[in-house]
Amino acid sequence: MFDNLTDRLSLTLKKLRGHARLTGDNIAEAMAEVRTALLEADVNIKVARAFVDRVRERAVGLDVVGSLTPGQQVIKVVHEEMIALLGTSASGLNFTGPRPLVIMMVGLQGSGKTTTTGKLAKMLGRQGHRPYLVPADVYRPAAIEQLKVLGNTLAVPVHDSRTDQDPVAICRAAKIAATEKNCDVMLVDTAGRLHIDEELMAELARIKTEVNPAEILFVADAMTGQDAVTVASRFNEDLDISGVVLSKMDGDARGGAALSIKEVIGRPLKFVGVGESLDAIEIFHPDRVASRILGMGDVLTLIEKAEAVVDRKKAEKLAKKISRNAFTLEDFRDQIQQIRKMGSLDQLMGMIPGMNRMKQMGNLPKPDEGELGKVEAIINSMTAEERRRYEILNSSRRQRIARGSGTTVQDVNRVVKNYADMLKMMKKMKGRGGFPGMGGGGGGGARRRKKRPKGLRR
Repeated sequence: MFDNLTDRLSLTLKKLRGHARLTGDNIAEAMAEVRTALLEADVNIKVARAFVDRVRERAVGLDVVGSLTPGQQVIKVVHEEMIALLGTSASGLNFTGPRPLVIMMVGLQGSGKTTTTGKLAKMLGRQGHRPYLVPADVYRPAAIEQLKVLGNTLAVPVHDSRTDQDPVAICRAAKIAATEKNCDVMLVDTAGRLHIDEELMAELARIKTEVNPAEILFVADAMTGQDAVTVASRFNEDLDISGVVLSKMDGDARGGAALSIKEVIGRPLKFVGVGESLDAIEIFHPDRVASRILGMGDVLTLIEKAEAVVDRKKAEKLAKKISRNAFTLEDFRDQIQQIRKMGSLDQLMGMIPGMNRMKQMGNLPKPDEGELGKVEAIINSMTAEERRRYEILNSSRRQRIARGSGTTVQDVNRVVKNYADMLKMMKKMKGRGGFPGMGGGGGGGARRRKKRPKGLRR
């Protein structure tokens, strides 16, 4: 999402390298380009101007300190100011107050409220909470049914709303039902409109009065850019929202809404939707996003994503299989599936420090999402025996696998060769003691005992 902004900022700040001192002239030139980059990313013009002014004020006159170059010092200043712009620190949900805790989801129609409600329910369930879903949108066709389907998928109770009921009455009854079902969080999916109108805002105000929510989360489509900020401002004026959720952050949005919301409306960006699956929602961490924008990577989020999809017992079992040279094509496929669960390859690579510079230098080919799917299809088209013993894959078997997976024999050959090369690399690393926790030594045998000096022998 921030790729274009990242590229522009990296090139701009790179120009400051080589200067012995940061002067008004070279800073002014760089800041003009930074402002242009922010405006092209659809950042609010007042926000862009104020951000550039703060960076310029701090940067002019800075001397080279220690091993830092002027360019590095400006990046440090830009990084700190960008964190402040995005909200300083992550803002979680407010869990203070009587149970069930009510979270009211508001926003325009089509912004992704219902799906986001399901995503939050799954996240809360993983954290040990007992969510209760309340469909209060009686106007949009199938809105109630959509939330019921999500609840069934998540094994989360859903209030039995009907389209002939008053939304305020639905929420009143739902709060009683949530208490009876011993649910500690109630997620209310309210109605939206294609545009803001007085009838919608009046209904939302009545629901707020009835259920006294601990959180009112405004859900906005990141693809709408500054329109999302404008609409959020109006909702905040009428409802006093507690935070914002930006959906579709994995799309082609330029990032202006994310960079402007906190500064314009004074409310934190709490969550971002990064995909279509119910797992694809993240807590918004300003410091991590600022690092990503400046091409510094985001290792913490990468680790969290890995921990979320990797089963510790399976990982230990896999480590043992590698240590005894028993890593099969089935294991290879399982690793591909885990990588795909973590998110798109573009997202994951953007979290690795240094990848942005490699991409700018042209040393990094664009990752092909379809290639992983092709590899998975090829392995799935093999028999169980073939996945365990790839050596039996003769010409006729490979032709059958290619037909079954909708690929070519050359594709099958490439997958098998890459897998065989991986096995060779694993054996070499194992022989050098390269796998931590798996034991060193050639072939995994017992370690040789060190000879004692003669005077210490028993």
